Amino acid sequence: MPASPTRPAPTDVRPGQTTLYFLPVETRVPLKFGAETLTSVTCARVCLEVETPDGRRARGWGETPLSVQWAWPSALPYDVRQAALMAFCVELVDAWATFDRWGHPLEVGHAFLTGRLPALLEGFNARRAHSEPMPWLAALICCSAFDLALHDAYGARHDVPVYRTYAPPFLRTDLAEYLTPARPDISFAGKYPADFLVSPPQRLPAWHLVGGKDPVHPAELDGSEPADGYPVLLREWIRRDGLTCLKVKLRGNDAGWDYDRLVTVGQMAAEEGAQWLSSDFNCTVTDPAYVNDILDRLVLEQPRIYGMLLYVEQPFPYELDEHPIDVHSVAARKPLFMDESAHDWRLVRRGRELGWTGVALKTCKTQTGALLSLCWAKAHGMTLMVQDLTNPMLAQVPHVLLAAHAGTIMGVETNGMQFYPEASRLEAAVHPGLYTRRAGQVDLSSVHGAGFGYAGAEARRPLPQPARHVLGLTAPLGAA
Repeated sequence: MPASPTRPAPTDVRPGQTTLYFLPVETRVPLKFGAETLTSVTCARVCLEVETPDGRRARGWGETPLSVQWAWPSALPYDVRQAALMAFCVELVDAWATFDRWGHPLEVGHAFLTGRLPALLEGFNARRAHSEPMPWLAALICCSAFDLALHDAYGARHDVPVYRTYAPPFLRTDLAEYLTPARPDISFAGKYPADFLVSPPQRLPAWHLVGGKDPVHPAELDGSEPADGYPVLLREWIRRDGLTCLKVKLRGNDAGWDYDRLVTVGQMAAEEGAQWLSSDFNCTVTDPAYVNDILDRLVLEQPRIYGMLLYVEQPFPYELDEHPIDVHSVAARKPLFMDESAHDWRLVRRGRELGWTGVALKTCKTQTGALLSLCWAKAHGMTLMVQDLTNPMLAQVPHVLLAAHAGTIMGVETNGMQFYPEASRLEAAVHPGLYTRRAGQVDLSSVHGAGFGYAGAEARRPLPQPARHVLGLTAPLGAA
C-alpha cells in the first residue's frame, strides 16, 4: 500500500462528514439469482464531504443497491443477511468520516480497502460469531457507495469531471504503487489509469437481461404479470427498445433447460434483428465439461446462435481459492468473463492463470477497485465488460460512465428499467437517456460537469432521515 504523504499536496483531499440513507425499491417483476429470487432491494445512498489542506470543502454522492442474493448466496434467511449489510453500512459511516488519510480518491480509497475495511469486516463478523460470516464481496458492496461519493466529491472540489483526474497533476502515485504485472515485459511504472481509458462515446449499446423467470412466449404467462404499461414478453421489449444485445440467465445445473433457453432466446433474437447474446450460468457450474457440451452442441445444431454468442459469463463458483478450476477449455471456445470472482486485480491475475480471458467490472465493488482491475486486465490483454447490479437512481450514472471510459467488448448491461423503471423517475428528469433504451442504446449526453456529472440529479429526490437515526442505533447492529 502506498505510504501516506508526509505533507498533502494542494490537490489532495481527506474524507470528512459522512451521511448514509437507505432507499427501499420494489421490483415490478421478480429477478432470479441462482437459487434465489429478488423482489425488492435497499439502496445505500451516501453523501461524503471532503476537505483540502487549505480548509475548503465539497460534497459528493454515491449509491449502490445492496443486492443481498448476489453478494451473499446462502441458506441463511434473507432478512438476516439484509440486516447485516445494512448494519455494516452504518458502521462504515464513522469509519469513513474519521479516516485520516490525505490524497487522491484512488490513493485514499485503496488505503481504506486494503487497510481499514478488512479490519472492520473481521471485527463485524467476530461480533456475529453465532452466525455465518458476511463475505468480502458483501463488504465491498457496502463500501462502494462511500468510495463512489469520495471520487465524486473530489471532482466537485476541483470542478472537473472525475475521469479527468486519473492522471497527474491530480494523481501523484503511478500504478506501480498498486499493481504487480504477471509478465516481465509489462510495467506499470509511469502509468496511470488515464492511460488505459478511452474517449467516452455519447451512446452505448445496451444489454437487456433475460432473467430465469422472464416469460418469452405468451404461453408462459400466468396472469400474475403487471399491467403497468411496460413490456412483459421478450419480443415486446426487443421491439419497444430496439434491443440488439440480450444476456440470458441460465441455471447451470440443468443442461437441457439451459440449452433450450439459449436456443429459444437466440431464435427470437434472430427473428427480431437482435445481433448479440451472452450467457450467464449463475456461478453454479463445477465442471467445464457442462459448459463445453452446451457450446459444442450449439455449434453443430444452431451455428447461427453460436455465432451470436459474444461471451460466456462466470459459470463457476465465486471463490477461486476454494474452486481453482482450470477453464482454458471453455475460453478456447468463447471469451470467458470473470464477474463475481473478480473482487480485485489480484483475483483477476489468478483468474487469468486459470484460463479466464475477460473481466466484468462493476462499480458496486468500488470505483477504486474497478479502475485498478481495469488497468491490470487491459495491460495483460484481457477483454472488459461492465455489468449491471440492476442499478436504479444515482447508481446508474457512475455505472454507465465506467462502461463508456473502459472500452468494453460491447456496450453496457443495464436492466434497472426492466425491473423497477419507476424508481428512477426523478433522476430520469435530468438524464432521460440513461434510464430509457432507444434504438438499443443508452444516451450519456446529459452527463456533464464536475464529479460524476450528476448535474443536479442527486438533489431531485427527497431523502429520509439519515440511517443512523432511522435505525435508532445505540450500539452497532452487528453486535451479538
